[in-house]
Amino acid sequence: MTKSYPINPTRRRVLASGVAVVAASVLGGPVMAMSEAQARTLINKAVADINRVIASGSSLPQMIAQFEKIFVRYGDVNIIARSALGADARRASPAQLRAYTAAFQGYMARKYGRRFREFIGGTIEVGNVRKVKTWQEVITQVRLKGQAPFEVKFLVSNRSGSDRFFDMVIEGISLRLSEKTEIGAMLDKRRGDIDALITDLKKAG
Repeated sequence: MTKSYPINPTRRRVLASGVAVVAASVLGGPVMAMSEAQARTLINKAVADINRVIASGSSLPQMIAQFEKIFVRYGDVNIIARSALGADARRASPAQLRAYTAAFQGYMARKYGRRFREFIGGTIEVGNVRKVKTWQEVITQVRLKGQAPFEVKFLVSNRSGSDRFFDMVIEGISLRLSEKTEIGAMLDKRRGDIDALITDLKKAG
């Protein structure tokens, strides 16, 4: 059985990206079994919370702030942020990693949260769940007015200690890898200066 949640249109990948406002690679922590039901419950709650924000009539800054809370609640922010930074995370100090993660979190919320005003009138249907390696894959269908439906997969794990999604695959494209490319390009422009990247991420999105 599927569940439908009203949402809203214009850009497929940005919509799907915003649906969770989030994504990751190397998972840490002990391996723990996660059931299909747990993964489905997480994504159902995330989508329902997103829908409530969209329908709230809040101002754009209020919506972005609420989307940031959703990202923190349902996304594995530490792993997503570290994955986007890639190999450069190994040379960052603990203080830099904390500052970078906080800046990345706000950047993601602004970048994707502002798009949700465009999505009123569409639906997201939470469908099948299947186990893939050590995580669960929750498959959803996104239906927007005037466009063919498209698939978004949420990759969900509890290896960091609690149930979280750590990536989204939108029509075959990983959000995690897309953001890794973006963050890498931003860091290259700053000649590898992580502090400069942190400063700029606070303004970007």
